[in-house]
Amino acid sequence: MERWVNRVAVVTGASSGIGAEIAKDLTKVGMVVIGVARRAEKIDELRMELPEEHRKNLHGIKCNVMIEDEVTSTFAQIEEQFGGIDVLVNNAGIYDPSMKLFQEGNASKISETINTNITGIISCTREAFKSMKKRQFPGHIINMNSISGHYVPNLPTDYYFNVYAATKHALTALTETERQEFAKEKLGIKVSSISPGIVQTELSPHFSKEALSDFPHLSPQDVSQAILYVLGTPSHVQVQELTIKPIRINRSENVS
Repeated sequence: MERWVNRVAVVTGASSGIGAEIAKDLTKVGMVVIGVARRAEKIDELRMELPEEHRKNLHGIKCNVMIEDEVTSTFAQIEEQFGGIDVLVNNAGIYDPSMKLFQEGNASKISETINTNITGIISCTREAFKSMKKRQFPGHIINMNSISGHYVPNLPTDYYFNVYAATKHALTALTETERQEFAKEKLGIKVSSISPGIVQTELSPHFSKEALSDFPHLSPQDVSQAILYVLGTPSHVQVQELTIKPIRINRSENVS
């Protein structure tokens, strides 16, 4: 990770959950981290969770990635204030597991999911790539995908994928498209897709610690460690796809 010390990482959806853990971990390894979120005040709270020596390297900027003008102005601000973007973690995403695909009155929520999970990622990636190309820097784009971006598993009763799995399938194709376009630029820019299984988060009661107590699941820290892994690979190694699944462990057993 030495080559990333003092380099600039942008993490979208950094106010809580997976994004918050990623922002904290990247700060701890010496990166200057800009957390982009609709609730930027949460980044200030997150900063206070860090060891004092790392707090100065975490910054928050309010931005809704669904809104093109906000993305453009936010990345321009980062370029001017911090000198450019070296790593982008496209973590912002929306999923409501209680919503059915064809139920009435869900049009706005479906549109919001598509615009965040696909269009927002395209906009952020474009701006980050522009910064990398301008400086001829071999940066890294990381897309937060899902196992549902590769196949659609059967969900328990009262859980629905609605349009979410479709947006993640689109992200799988988008990641490969990015890889091909970046390769043609011959700048050494990497692109990686991280596809976790179910992750425990307090953002949704469906994925709370209580709801998943009897179901194998990952923690946000598990996913953040995967980010550190792909970033830590040598310059000639690109982890294009990394799938992470939990396994069931009998906690009553003594493991030596």
